[in-house]
Amino acid sequence: MSRFIIAPIGTRGDFAPLLDVGLRLRSAGHEVVMAAHCIYKQMVLDTGLELRIMGGDVEPDPDDPNFLNHERAKSLGRPDGLTYLGEGMIEALIDEPADAILITPISEAAGHALAEAKGIPAIGMRLAPQSATVEFPPALCGGGSFGRHGNRRAAEFGAWMYDTVFRNTIADMRRMVGLPKVSPRELRRRRDASEWLILNGYSPTVSPRPRDWRRNEEVTGYWWPPRPANWEPPAELVDFLDSGPAPVFVGFGSTTARSDKREEMSEIVTEALRRFGGRAVVQDGWLQLDITGDDVLNIGSVPYDWLFPRISAAIHHAGAGTTSASLRAGIPAAGVPGQADQGFWAQRLIDHGVSPGTISLRKMSADSLVGTLRALTTDGSYRANAARLAAGIAQEDGAGAAVKAIEDHMAALGKV
Repeated sequence: MSRFIIAPIGTRGDFAPLLDVGLRLRSAGHEVVMAAHCIYKQMVLDTGLELRIMGGDVEPDPDDPNFLNHERAKSLGRPDGLTYLGEGMIEALIDEPADAILITPISEAAGHALAEAKGIPAIGMRLAPQSATVEFPPALCGGGSFGRHGNRRAAEFGAWMYDTVFRNTIADMRRMVGLPKVSPRELRRRRDASEWLILNGYSPTVSPRPRDWRRNEEVTGYWWPPRPANWEPPAELVDFLDSGPAPVFVGFGSTTARSDKREEMSEIVTEALRRFGGRAVVQDGWLQLDITGDDVLNIGSVPYDWLFPRISAAIHHAGAGTTSASLRAGIPAAGVPGQADQGFWAQRLIDHGVSPGTISLRKMSADSLVGTLRALTTDGSYRANAARLAAGIAQEDGAGAAVKAIEDHMAALGKV
């Protein structure tokens, strides 16, 4: 049996799915160490996995007076922020014994350095496709297509841009673990030549594996975050759900775009729900929406695997985790993408006939929200397509497929 370090850096949505993989690795008889920032400490303790605390926090504190600036979240895209978080990861894990380290996109700079210093393989754990293919551009480019040649070139340009912007960060991570300076381009060439294992934790029913990906790049199926231990739904929410027909859901999750327009956004959603006339559950999210109106309930963080089966339709930010939860529940949904891979997942909802269209976050209006809500709740084709998709997802075992791929890879490397 092997000993694995799992070291994700990112928001709650980036972190929680990796707990599913960790639990399944442990069930298969392996030792698992979960590295986490303090804000996710309890999530790890609830699972019983070994915990190592990494320095730095990545989710904003709603009680922070600068909450709406989301400086901690914004730092993830800057060299200084990535260096800071990478240093915390290395300090926490440099002396931790392991046979392999599982890393997410934001932890790759530090993770690859740690893996090389320890002489162990790094395994990529991704929630959205990034690798080059002619079939679509990287998920960070949104939901469109640049054509077969353009799609691949977009991925190549993205890799070059990352290596250029984070060149000094990569060098700093290598210096911290005692490795010589090597150009990011050469490091990437070595990884590709070694066919390092990359696992994509989303459904092949939703986005099939591209036919031109190299060996050891796999799409496993979704990794489902475990529900918090001893969690009970708020009585107010239960009473609201029981008091009438299934409501719609509106929430923008970890979206930071338009964070300076909190009041305006709240007014738009309030007006849209008033005109829609139906019952609604609104999640405050990082935008801290404050919605008023009859038959409207404001909520904070609630496990989607519990909430969404009790919802009739959803409008959400189309983050990877929220999208997967809505598809799993078999409810029609439309995306309001604001950043990162959200546009990619919003387009997948459209492609599968689950959504009437994408709403622009920056151009969002009461009219666009009302029209979308009415379409989602009156056109039965969206619900039928969502149910069909949910049935396919239910047949998949993403964490199980990930464990098998990891074990097979370790065996091929002679690491068992």
